[in-house]
Amino acid sequence: MSEPALIALSEATEASCGRVRPVSSAAFAALVAREPAWTPLAGFQDFAGQAGRLVARIDETGRPEALFGLGAAESLTPLSGRTLAGRLPPGDWMLAPESLAQFDEDQLARFAGAFLMGLYGFDRFRSEKARPGPRLAVPIGVHAEAHRLAQAAKLARDLVNRPANDLGPAELEAEARLVAERFGARASVVAGEALLEQGYPAIHAVGRAAAPARSPRLIEIDWAGADARPDAPRLVIIGKGVTFDTGGLDLKPSPSMRLMKKDMGGAAHALALAQMVMARDLPVRLTLLIPAVENAVSGDAMRPGDVLATRKGLSVEIGNTDAEGRLILADALTRAAELSPDLTVDLATLTGAARIALGPEVIPFYTDDEDLAHEMDLAARETEDPLWRMPLVNAYDEALESDIADLKNDSDAWAQAGSITAALFLRRFAPKGAWVHLDLFAWNPRKLPGRPAGAEVQAIRALDHLLARRFGAAQT
Repeated sequence: MSEPALIALSEATEASCGRVRPVSSAAFAALVAREPAWTPLAGFQDFAGQAGRLVARIDETGRPEALFGLGAAESLTPLSGRTLAGRLPPGDWMLAPESLAQFDEDQLARFAGAFLMGLYGFDRFRSEKARPGPRLAVPIGVHAEAHRLAQAAKLARDLVNRPANDLGPAELEAEARLVAERFGARASVVAGEALLEQGYPAIHAVGRAAAPARSPRLIEIDWAGADARPDAPRLVIIGKGVTFDTGGLDLKPSPSMRLMKKDMGGAAHALALAQMVMARDLPVRLTLLIPAVENAVSGDAMRPGDVLATRKGLSVEIGNTDAEGRLILADALTRAAELSPDLTVDLATLTGAARIALGPEVIPFYTDDEDLAHEMDLAARETEDPLWRMPLVNAYDEALESDIADLKNDSDAWAQAGSITAALFLRRFAPKGAWVHLDLFAWNPRKLPGRPAGAEVQAIRALDHLLARRFGAAQT
């Protein structure tokens, strides 16, 4: 949008803005009894405070006003912020003063950030750009935090929405370098044959079949907060960056390949989360690792039955070339272990099995750390960013055994639990200490108000909340 979608709430804007009044289903009857002018309009539009519904009118003074349904809820939430953005007509709006009183500044910032997320549209390739939508007036102190949340979400969604001919490994590197430069971080890249020379054979093997201009690489960004001491906690964030996944020689069928531009969704989310950490200036030493490859088909492609080396020294038999994401993450996790991190987070669009288990909107996470699991659950609830802990079932580890190598990349069919066995594969390479793996979808398959079909941002609002709680205060 050409104009800012959040504007500062002042006496001047308050006088000119339309009013939005959130109303629960339970409170709606009392409201129309007090204000019978709403009765015919609400009846005509079948509005009774249902969640996500909106009815608007011009009041007797000529000011626009709207009722926004909360359903059974009694206060606004981040999710309702996105829906409101998709429902409001263009123009300047504010929450009614009695509604603003329900929020502390953090809650209002999350709501306003979600409102900005609800205005998102991807028009990079359209000749006709999106028209301006509604603007929301919020207290001045809310602006920076709301924009921090929304800008990270936009970064991730823009990257996932870009097609593979516009975003290959080199372009993903360029985007990572832009973020690093913005925050004064150091970026380094190991690419092409140098991956073999510097000990990243699995990343090289997965990406070597791509054209030279789309050669594989490991992107590493290092940053420290202004208040981070030399011994400050080390946070490592890893994102799977498969910019397109054909499946390799185990070629995907056309319907399965159609959305594989989004197979770098983990990298997009990892970069966005790193941006959130740096914008918050957490007192940590941050390392971001993005193995970026295209899983292509050529005479040099890895084959089913090949045995690959990894940075850790474990050999991996290739049972399926379409299980490539775990291979590049194996080298990245090994690199993370060399840094002795206090916390490692990896994000990846790793398995279809995760969607079968939990669908497109709930993201499974895996960790053996009980304290971290509790923090993840709490952060998910508080931010309305749905996560669900899945078990690392030790009995399924046997499904990864190989007859000729240390392990294989596709589990035996008897185990069935594809998302769990993928996580167990990663655990073989994960650093000691706190580690969590998230199996993302990064896509919204249906259009909803404030949630267009296409790239979706998942888990990073909860992770940002968790990291702020865990590392927010300077270490003493």
